[in-house]
Amino acid sequence: MGIKTPYLAVDGIIQLFDRKNNFRGIVLIERKNPPLGLAIPGGFVDLGETVEQAVIREMKEETGLDVEIIRLLGVYSDPDRDPRFHTVSLTYVCKAYGEPRARSDAKEVHIFKLEEIPFEKLVFDHDRILKDYLLR
Repeated sequence: MGIKTPYLAVDGIIQLFDRKNNFRGIVLIERKNPPLGLAIPGGFVDLGETVEQAVIREMKEETGLDVEIIRLLGVYSDPDRDPRFHTVSLTYVCKAYGEPRARSDAKEVHIFKLEEIPFEKLVFDHDRILKDYLLR
C-alpha cells in the first residue's frame, strides 16, 4: 500500500547582474507546457539530489544560467497552488550573470525590472511568491 505525498519542487528567483555588478532585473520564463503563462523558473527535485542541487540544475536547464544561491525565501505548500497536483515548493533567491536563453520547458525568457513585473500574467502562486520577495 503506497503512501501518497505531495510532489517536491524548487523555484529560483534569479537576480540578474551585468559584468559591473549592476542589477538588471529578475528572470521569468514563459512556460512551454500547461499551465501557460509567465513563471519563476523551477521544477521538480530528482531522486538522490538535494533541493540546492535541484535549484541549480533547474535554473541551468530552463535559462542556461549558472546561479549562486543567496538564500531560501520560503516554502509554499497550499494544496491548490498548482492546478495539476499537490506540490510543495522551496523558493530560493539566486544571483547570476550573463544572458539567459530559453531551454527545456521554457518557451521564452524575460528580464523584468522589479517595478515592471506583470503580476497578472503569472501562473501558479508565483504572484504571491514575488510579492513576498519584494517585501523581504
